[in-house]
Amino acid sequence: MGGCVGTQRGALGASRNGGRCNKKGGGRNEPLKKERPKWKSDYPMTDGQLRSKRDEFWDTAPAFDGRKEIWDALKAAAVALECSDHELAQAIVDGASITLPHGSLTECYDELGNRYQLPAYTLAPPLNLVSERSENEGVESSEQQAPPRKEFPLKVRLSSGRDVRLSVSMSDPIGHLKKQLQAQEDIETAHQRWFFSGKLLTDKTRLQDTKIQKDYVIQVIVNTAAPIIPK
Repeated sequence: MGGCVGTQRGALGASRNGGRCNKKGGGRNEPLKKERPKWKSDYPMTDGQLRSKRDEFWDTAPAFDGRKEIWDALKAAAVALECSDHELAQAIVDGASITLPHGSLTECYDELGNRYQLPAYTLAPPLNLVSERSENEGVESSEQQAPPRKEFPLKVRLSSGRDVRLSVSMSDPIGHLKKQLQAQEDIETAHQRWFFSGKLLTDKTRLQDTKIQKDYVIQVIVNTAAPIIPK
């Protein structure tokens, strides 16, 4: 996925600073700014696609350098900031002893000197965000003009290691296949992450766009963990 993940300063930097890593900006700590970053996606993005992109980041970020409790605090602060609760976001940052050299969650440090970076899409929606309805209308319009379906069995390998076969067409979007897998295996679409050749497939992506062959396998990561809702 796009976006940065936290990286930890090396031991060399720590030894030069009496056991604490030297933070960028000379250890300066600014109050959290209310302004959120403005950015534009490479393609018109729906709210569902934005949530999927954010979930992917937050699910994988703690696996890299940095402390999980700090990642959890940053996620809670990002949610509070997007809900325009600046006071709560500042309180979360202060409570976790997070330093903001530039007053933004895009770059911050914990008290041990570990560096954390949040991509813009975790803090604000893109300028070219489109409604789910207009997105669905576009898909339905394309389906009405699509040629007759030529179905074939597609092998889908779940994260549990079990293989499932779906009857699909090359014109099918991944969103449609998620619903088919839900009906067949009772796996909620929101808990499915489809990958092919190491690339995350969005709901809008069609099989023909992936260049997949009929004897290839698509990986589906199933995440059944309940989302963390900050109090």
